[in-house]
Amino acid sequence: MITSPKALRLHLAVTGRTNSGKSSFVNYITGQEVSITSPVPGTTTDVVEKAAEFLPLGPVVFLDTAGSGDTSELGGDRMKKSRRVLDRADLMFLVTETETWGTLEEELAREAQNRSIPLIIIINKTDITPPSSVFIDRLKKFSKHIIPCSTLDEKSRGQTISSVKNSLIEMAPPDYLSPPPLAEDLVKPGGHAVLIVPIDIQAPKGRLILPQVQTIRALLDTGAAGSVVKEDGYSDLLNNLNGTPDLVICDSQVVDQMIEQTPPQIPATTFSILFARYKGDLSLAARGAARIDLLEEGDKILISEACSHHPMEDDIGRVKIPRWIEEYTGKKFVWDVCSGRDYPEDIQSYQLIIHCGGCMLNRREMLSRIEKAREAQVPLTNYGLAISKAHRVIERVLSPFSDALDAYQNCLRETTGGRKSGRLFQDTY
Repeated sequence: MITSPKALRLHLAVTGRTNSGKSSFVNYITGQEVSITSPVPGTTTDVVEKAAEFLPLGPVVFLDTAGSGDTSELGGDRMKKSRRVLDRADLMFLVTETETWGTLEEELAREAQNRSIPLIIIINKTDITPPSSVFIDRLKKFSKHIIPCSTLDEKSRGQTISSVKNSLIEMAPPDYLSPPPLAEDLVKPGGHAVLIVPIDIQAPKGRLILPQVQTIRALLDTGAAGSVVKEDGYSDLLNNLNGTPDLVICDSQVVDQMIEQTPPQIPATTFSILFARYKGDLSLAARGAARIDLLEEGDKILISEACSHHPMEDDIGRVKIPRWIEEYTGKKFVWDVCSGRDYPEDIQSYQLIIHCGGCMLNRREMLSRIEKAREAQVPLTNYGLAISKAHRVIERVLSPFSDALDAYQNCLRETTGGRKSGRLFQDTY
């Protein structure tokens, strides 16, 4: 679990007033000097991340934010960045002190409530002044999980950690404790899947990319077998198999070749489409792909990459997808690209967002981006669906997912008639 990728960890935001002891709390819980601490307000100037393992819960990452309440111009920038951390927070710690609960704390608690982020209130510095029952009762209207502690009291550290663990286990999102299936429900125990994995210039040397590794692990956990092959060996592999595989999964870039060589009775899809379900909402992404047919000349489209990488000459997001979409539609569009965590605040000017599979994001951050698109009434799809749409094989690769296929086909029918007031219809989005 120590080596678990960050995106697979439970993300825990630590918020609160400047100098309330947020960094001391993170150091106290993890048992390490992760964050610099000082009595000087504003010592933490940026988000500090610390990965840890909390058995029996599993791998987590603490997100130690800059303190709230700094009224300087720089403090405003720090606060803005700290609030964006909540986009990927599965749970939130609000650190305060005894008898300190004002407008600032209430705003943070309300924001957690509005975002449906479970809240744990930490009353710090109890060695100075123990909290009164009246104060604790006041906080109970914001959270039933209230943990008094002193980060200077090493004797009580074990008890505090135990209280934090119990609260986390009780409040952890269901999709963390029981995540959506990746491929486990598509291949039964004893079954067999074929994974087509191109090795191109963007593939990490000596390794497979994370979606491929996770899919292999999902098959093994199910008790199924997986055959891994490059695209140029797929046809020979099929011919040499005794029987047919239960599922074929390919990299989206070779989806047209895979469909051409796969008998129609064999279910087939792409790694990116698996991740659209695993990290987000596959039916919504399928409806977003249907909107490609309604795009008009000059529309703005956002390509959103979850990872930061050096673009290659024939980059999938920046070059290939725009080329394929424009070839499919016969129209030219304005393309913008964002990468890493630089997701735009204002997305209303876009007629479509095409997001990567999100393997570097946790599920909450992916769902947060989807919700922002929904609020702005901007269709959102993902790489695998957009590529399959452009290659005219989208219904084939959605066939293992009946709900998503129905959503796509219904959206095609419901959007007949085009646009309204310059925006894509969003009646079913």
